[in-house]
Amino acid sequence: MDNDFAIDIDAICQVIDKADIITVRFLILPQRLLIDARCSDSEGPLIKTVPRAASLEERFKSIKQLRPRFRLPEKITAIWWPKHVQELVTCGVWDRIVQRLASAGFPEADEQCKKVLDDLIRQEEQEIHNAIAGEGYHCLWKRTQ
Repeated sequence: MDNDFAIDIDAICQVIDKADIITVRFLILPQRLLIDARCSDSEGPLIKTVPRAASLEERFKSIKQLRPRFRLPEKITAIWWPKHVQELVTCGVWDRIVQRLASAGFPEADEQCKKVLDDLIRQEEQEIHNAIAGEGYHCLWKRTQ
């Protein structure tokens, strides 16, 4: 599945360093990775897998429900990741995400990031298994006997 799509890792890292709210869209996963770097004295940054939103308005509403103590964001930055989830780690993007969230001074950010990464990898493995087994997929052609 990994392909040779040109990915500007430096640009992605710049977005991670500066954007308040980022969604990452994966090639085969219906879930999105939501990163909300905003924090206060009592509430740390958020990293979480979330369902696909039908519209931008729906995404803004879901963020408001997840983070009611914060005002609505002015914008949401979206990143399309056309490779395996593990490639986020391999190319250093995941470390950049962890650094950004941990820099807010909330010690649980590292553990939260690890749990989300493990969950994304598990979801991707399950989706690949489902595709191979035909679970939730329609066969375009069948082998003749």
